[in-house]
Amino acid sequence: MSNELVSVTIREGRDIFAVRRLGRDVAEAVGLDDLDQIRVGTALSEVGREILSGSREARVSFTLDDAGGGLLIDISYTSGASLVGSAGVALAARLMDAGEHDNVNRRITLRKRVPGLRIPGAPRLGRIRGKLAEPAPNEALEELRQQNRELAAALEDSRTQREQLVRLNAELEETNQGVFALYNQLPEELEETNRGVVALYAELDEKSAQLREASEAKNRFWATVSHELRTPLNSIIGLVRLLLGPGGERLSEEQQVQVELVDNSAQTLLALVSELNTASPAAASVVCLLLIDPLTGDAEVVNAGHIPPVLVVDGEAQYHDWGNLLIGAAPETYRVDRLRIPEKGALLLFTDGLIEDRDVPLDQSLEVVRQIATSFDHDLEMFCDRLIDHFGAREDDVAVVALRRTGDDGA
Repeated sequence: MSNELVSVTIREGRDIFAVRRLGRDVAEAVGLDDLDQIRVGTALSEVGREILSGSREARVSFTLDDAGGGLLIDISYTSGASLVGSAGVALAARLMDAGEHDNVNRRITLRKRVPGLRIPGAPRLGRIRGKLAEPAPNEALEELRQQNRELAAALEDSRTQREQLVRLNAELEETNQGVFALYNQLPEELEETNRGVVALYAELDEKSAQLREASEAKNRFWATVSHELRTPLNSIIGLVRLLLGPGGERLSEEQQVQVELVDNSAQTLLALVSELNTASPAAASVVCLLLIDPLTGDAEVVNAGHIPPVLVVDGEAQYHDWGNLLIGAAPETYRVDRLRIPEKGALLLFTDGLIEDRDVPLDQSLEVVRQIATSFDHDLEMFCDRLIDHFGAREDDVAVVALRRTGDDGA
């Protein structure tokens, strides 16, 4: 819905001053600021000048357009000797938010948005119309004074804006200088920081190397202590069992006491070594231990929990059926496996370092060992060399134990 506020007719030059003043008054009445009031008045002045230049008359109406949300100025004019000039109309359109010129219907429409416009009710609309309809002095000189005041105000506003622009440019220049100084300083600080980081990494690498060396030295110490103590202790315990076993010579009571004292001392020392290994698991020795009675062929075997022993009887080799047994565990948790080696039978023990290969399945390598074990050489050292040479150089340590019962009184 449209609500017309006021209308005026332009017939002669002094009417242009009247419509200009009326345009400012309308703009003020609908809530536009001072600059927009000047824009509306100037736009009407330019359009009026172009219309009167062709000896025409025009009617100007001011309307509140609720659909467009602003002020609608509709200018209809009569025919003249020439077309209405486009320069003044184009300038008016730039001063307003929108402008249209229909030469065929002899009509010019100008629009100016009014922020937050709300169409007033009938009473207030009536008061606005009444105020706009009040007669105003129609003196060209007074209007020229008003234009001069507006021009002066515009110039003052322009000067103020220019001063603000100069001040902002100075602040921006100062900010840019600070930014450039910061950018020039950053590489130096980054370089210094990088040097500090490199030095820190170098120190960390040095400390890590020292820790690794200390850890390796500790492991070598534990391994050496464990090996140098455990091996003779196991030998002593094995000899004691042979002396105390049913197959040995009968000992006197004093000899029995002394041998048992040796056995108890060896067992105590072996328990201490086991505790040392428990305190340092990484240094625990990995060994194969075999105790055998050469007269009966009874054997007690403990390995590191990897490969079960291969028992060879009458040229047939089979892996002994047992679970993984682990040396280095607490004494109360691991067990000893017992088996019997018949006369002329053989036994082969080896660590998994012999057969581990990234490109060959473990089962395939185990089968190769079993097939090689079916033909034990008379010379056991030659057999071990042949077995090791078959697999070639290994990445891990390799331990091989091979024995055979001769069938008389030894193995």
